[in-house]
Formats: sequence, structure tokens, C-alpha cells
Amino acid sequence: MTTERITFPGHSGDPLSARLDLPDGPHLATALFAHCFTCSKDIPAARRIAARLASMGIAVLRFDFTGLGHSKGEFANTTFTSNVEDLHAAAAYLAGRGMAPAMLIGHSLGGAAVLRAAGEMEGIKAVVTIGAPFDPEHVTHNFSDALENIAADGKAEVDLGGRPFTIGKAFVEDVKAQALAPAIKSLKAALLVMHAPRDSVVGIANATNIFTVARHPKSFVTLDDADHLITRAEDAEYAAEVIAAWVGRYLKLTPPAPPIGAPEGIVRVSEADAAGFLQDVQAGPRHLVADEPLAYGGTNRGPSPYGLLAAGLGACTSMTLRMYARRKGWPMQHVSVDVSHDKVHAQDASTPTTANIDLFRRRITVTGDLNAEQRRKLLEIADKCPVHKTLEASSRVETELV
Repeated sequence: MTTERITFPGHSGDPLSARLDLPDGPHLATALFAHCFTCSKDIPAARRIAARLASMGIAVLRFDFTGLGHSKGEFANTTFTSNVEDLHAAAAYLAGRGMAPAMLIGHSLGGAAVLRAAGEMEGIKAVVTIGAPFDPEHVTHNFSDALENIAADGKAEVDLGGRPFTIGKAFVEDVKAQALAPAIKSLKAALLVMHAPRDSVVGIANATNIFTVARHPKSFVTLDDADHLITRAEDAEYAAEVIAAWVGRYLKLTPPAPPIGAPEGIVRVSEADAAGFLQDVQAGPRHLVADEPLAYGGTNRGPSPYGLLAAGLGACTSMTLRMYARRKGWPMQHVSVDVSHDKVHAQDASTPTTANIDLFRRRITVTGDLNAEQRRKLLEIADKCPVHKTLEASSRVETELV
């Protein structure tokens, strides 16, 4: 994933700070992410979701609303309506680059903003809300003890999450006047509602109301015991995985086929969790994870590196046998390959050595009306699979530090 740091003019002309996360492979679609109330584009949930979507070929623009994060302007002068206008400004920026968004993702009040904006944007095919309020006025409970002062003085400084913010009277009046139900009901895009039942900031009833009002296609996914900000890495990862799997139904994410004989390209592996060993493995628009078992300090959320190597051997073996049986017209119904890996002493090596070598054991199961000669030939063909040949041959790894 490549990340561009950009700015574009917001609703009032002030420059808004943004990050555009781009796929390493083909660009298949674009998403726009709206962060939660008084948050920023750099919260863990936003980064995690953007990384996962980029691995699928979906570029993601995440930006700071006016007066927040690294964006310019006065937060005290903003409203819910101005947030929606900032979303339109972000969409216009993307359209100007020839990558208009097809997907909107909103977290908390940002979720309410994307519900409001989606019907006013061309080409939106999918909308995701995470912990979003059904009624934008819900956000005022975070500073309810200051509402009288805001009404009397026009603004007041409040403490939100340990940080001071100035809330203006226009903001309070604007969220009070909002009614999202008509916008949700007329939404012409697929909707995914994600919410944690124990969310103490925006109650689960909000998700129920959004889902009930919306028309199909719509989906509801619980985030179990996640907190409102989705701060735990495993919760952010789960949300990202669900969004990535869901949106494939509504966006065309089939990459262009490479020319015949072209190399497969780059497989990029990057850390997903610096505290453990979880890795993101990106191969074009396809994504998987690698990890280590709990006993080795990992979180056991994916196969180990040697497990992936064994998977490559097993997959190549199965494919090779299927191709051969298909070409011969043999009645092979099914094939499965069990692969185990171990280190053994190189007693049988042609050159005497005290080193250990890698031993891969394959147990191949084939079903179908095959005679003994056909089964013998399949066992012979298994040794001709390309990965088998690569593992048996001497390979060279060239490395450079960049």
C-alpha cells in the first residue's frame, strides 16, 4: 500500500489534511472514510480498514474534518451540515483525479454524515456505518452539562476524551434539526451497519433504527464487545475483514487479467501488529494473513510462514493432478493433499554434512474409478508439480535493504 499525503479545500475553502491509501496493484474502486466526532483520519480503525481495502484494489481517502487533526479552519464554526459539505468536497477532489468514490464509510457521527451525503452523490454503490447514531443530536450527550452555557453564550469549551473543544451554538442547533430517516429510506446503495452491543457512547438501539428504516440490500454485523472507537487491534481487524468481504458483492473488483506468460508480480508482506507477529500478505487484490502460534509469541490468527510454504506445495500438487486427469479424461472425482514439514538430519545428503534439511511429507488422497496404473501415474505426476521442483532444486534469494 502506498500512502499519499494530500490537501484539498473544504466547505469553507480551508485546506483539509488527508491521506490517500492506494493499492500496490490495479486500482479497482475508491472509498471515502469519514471519522468519528472530534477524532481524526489516523485513528487505528481508519488505518486498519484502509489498509485492508487497499489490499483488495480499493483506494481509500481518509481526511480530517475542518478544524480537526491537521486540517485548517475553526472547529467551533463547524456543524453537522458542514461535515457533510466536507464529504462532498472530498468526493469532488477524488472525481477531479478520475477516481470518484463508489463507497462511503463512516464512523460514529461520520457514519451519520455518510448516510446524509450518500443520496446526494453520484455513483455510490455501498455505504458502511460503524457505531453511527440514528439521530445526529445524540452526540450532544457528550457535553450535555454545557448545553445551557452554549445556548446563553453562543459557545462553550468542553472536555471530550481529555481534550478541550469549543462547541458552538450553530452546531447544537444544526444536529437538533437533522432527521436521517428520509435519507436512509431513500438510500440507493447497499448498506452495512456495524455496531457493538456494549457501545456505551452510541447505544445499539441506534443501529437497530438505522437498519429497520433502510431498504434492502442491507446487512447488520455485530462487533461484539468492541468499544466505540474500535481501539483494540483485533476488533479493527475484524471490522476491516468483514467490510472487505461484504463490499465485494457490490463493487466490481475483478482485476484485469495479466498477459499470457507474464510474471505473477509482487507479493508484499507487511506488519499488521508490531506487538506480535501478525503479517498482512497482499498479492494483487488478494489478501491473507500470516502469524505464529501462541507458544511462539504470536496470536495464531493465520498460518505460519512454513505453513504457507506447505500450502503452496499442497495447492500446486492438487492443481497439477487435476490438470493431468482432466487432460487424460480420467474419472478422478476429488483430490486432497496433506502436507507436513519437519527438519531432519541430512544423513542421506550426497555431500557429507552435519546440517539439517527440510522434509516435506505429502499424503495425497484421490477418489474416483481409477485403476492401479492410473493411480501410479498420478503419484509420478505429483513429483512434477512446479513448486515440488522448486523446493527440490537449489534456489537463490537476492535481498536489498531500501
